[in-house]
Amino acid sequence: GAIISFSLFKAVFRGTLNILSNAIKFTPEGGTINFSVIERPSTEPEYAAFEFLIKDNGIGMSEEFQKTLFESFTREHNSTVGGIQGTGLGMSITKSIVDMLGGTIDVNNKQGEGTEFVVKILCRISDNPTIIEAPPELKGLRVLVADDDPDSCISLCTMLEDIGMRPDHTDNGKDAVDLARKAKEQDDEYRTYIIDWKMPEMDGIETIRKIRSEVGGGSQIIMLTAYDWVNVEEEAKEAGVSAFCPKPLFRSGLCNLLVQPFRKKEETSGEGEKLDFTGKRILLAEHNEMNQLIAKANLVKVGFEVDIASDGEIAVQKMKDAPAGTYDVILMDIQMPKMDGCEATREIRALDDSLKANIPIVAVTANAFDEDRQKATEAGMNGHLAKPYDIAAMMKLLKKLTE
Repeated sequence: GAIISFSLFKAVFRGTLNILSNAIKFTPEGGTINFSVIERPSTEPEYAAFEFLIKDNGIGMSEEFQKTLFESFTREHNSTVGGIQGTGLGMSITKSIVDMLGGTIDVNNKQGEGTEFVVKILCRISDNPTIIEAPPELKGLRVLVADDDPDSCISLCTMLEDIGMRPDHTDNGKDAVDLARKAKEQDDEYRTYIIDWKMPEMDGIETIRKIRSEVGGGSQIIMLTAYDWVNVEEEAKEAGVSAFCPKPLFRSGLCNLLVQPFRKKEETSGEGEKLDFTGKRILLAEHNEMNQLIAKANLVKVGFEVDIASDGEIAVQKMKDAPAGTYDVILMDIQMPKMDGCEATREIRALDDSLKANIPIVAVTANAFDEDRQKATEAGMNGHLAKPYDIAAMMKLLKKLTE
């Protein structure tokens, strides 16, 4: 397929997320929702043509409401949807995004039977494609995927093969345990296990517990989940989980997780210096509550005092209000509401107090691409960290910036 600007693709995807959200709201339990991204033949040589299709078999819309669907502050009111919260702005915003990018959005609808949205967009093909090299340490290593969702399984195994690993897969926990046992008996053990949390009959935690009893603690086990894992984190770690990974899964984040054991070995093979940031204060600008909890727990563990700003505006205001020298460093999420991380950084760099304006700022983003690093550098940031958090890389960078 075509290689297009990732920032452009994100803009389109952000619009389709609102359509997906509505499909979930208005499709009763037991219904189905399908989301497809299809590359179509393009008549423009420098552009790729994409279709985003979202189809559900939910309650649909009345013909009267469909006429005002894309107008601001409009929602259909009836006994079925009356209890569902919303502002009526979502579809208007989605239409604005698609129009801004020169695309079209069409609706095929039948009340009581469901709705299909078709978003069509032309995307300019990138002149400088970003290639994420697979870490050489992973070449040839064996990995087992256990996930009862066949699409997730196939997608993940394809990524693992592209990285150079040898994936096997199963759709249930019992078979995962059996495969782990056989691999050990054949002296060709799995280096990594990627186990979905929510599986029928035997869930991910119980599967991991039994795999650990079979193969011991030498392998990496990643728990894959589309849910908030905070409430089961302690139980999962006791069962033997090495790391957590949210769905949907991206290749850059997967690579970061898979190479963590090798990085830890490199660090422990040195002098084993113990990090101590006691007396240091950090401003964590992060809008996602789960990421706030993960980052704060790891930062407090090594001695940092942590203040949290849930968006860019709050981060800038905290810097304005705090006396110079209050914070030693800022971890700045790039994607935040109200004001994003790059704009917040530019405002901090423009403060009159030079000590505040020159504080070390680290960009944190789920997109480990060169264009994101370039934007962070241009905004005045001193470093870049990818999500999910690589704690070892984070500590190494923080040590360098606070020495």
